Amino acid sequence: MASIQERRAQILQLVQRQGYAANEDLAKALHVTVQTVRRDVNSMAAEGMIARHHGGASALSSNENIAYSERQILNPKAKDAIGHAAASIIPDGASLFINIGTTTEAFARSLRNHRALRVITNNIHVASLLAPAPECTLIITGGTVRLRDGGIVGPAAAAMIEQYRADYGVIGISGIDEDGTLLDFDADEINAAQAIIRNSRTTILLADHTKFKRRPMARVGHLSEITSFYTDQPLPAALAGIVAEAGVDLHVIQS
Repeated sequence: MASIQERRAQILQLVQRQGYAANEDLAKALHVTVQTVRRDVNSMAAEGMIARHHGGASALSSNENIAYSERQILNPKAKDAIGHAAASIIPDGASLFINIGTTTEAFARSLRNHRALRVITNNIHVASLLAPAPECTLIITGGTVRLRDGGIVGPAAAAMIEQYRADYGVIGISGIDEDGTLLDFDADEINAAQAIIRNSRTTILLADHTKFKRRPMARVGHLSEITSFYTDQPLPAALAGIVAEAGVDLHVIQS
């Protein structure tokens, strides 16, 4: 059996890798009880190692995202299920914005059998995934390609998005605050996401449950600006109330 120090080191590693981890998930990963994890999380939070939340823990950093390679393997089944469900409502011939993120990439994979789509994206991976789609028209924004994750960033990306009006804007974000604020890390990504929200007839947010407790510093917008929200677990009570009051079309997709 692992010592307390070894167990807490594993908790720290899991939380830093995922950004947020539920106590139940940590208990399963470590083969201990939820009560044991809760005690560890309380102690670690008191020591300033992690941030404690009701039901889980998150990493302390609010200015640096998880590495793209780690985001790719974080909750992949849920992201695929979210992406597939959201893609199922998109009709052939639709126009779409799709932004940066591993969940939006899962969405793009599920669009490959659609016909005659017109897609504007600042994500090289999305463009590659949609290249086989029949009669698909792809427009890639200008800007600087960020090699670590395939994002296209810079003022030119947001400016080019502003030149279009699309049926759907499909966005991912890095965190959702308790008051419904949508959060992210990178100013250039935020500018592009805000341009998508402004220029979409229907805005679709894709975010799995790990985003409910993450706290990046920069504001993208608010849940009330979203038309439809696809996620994988029931929302915390505060967020559920905000979504209901704003009339957001909520879809909880089980993977």
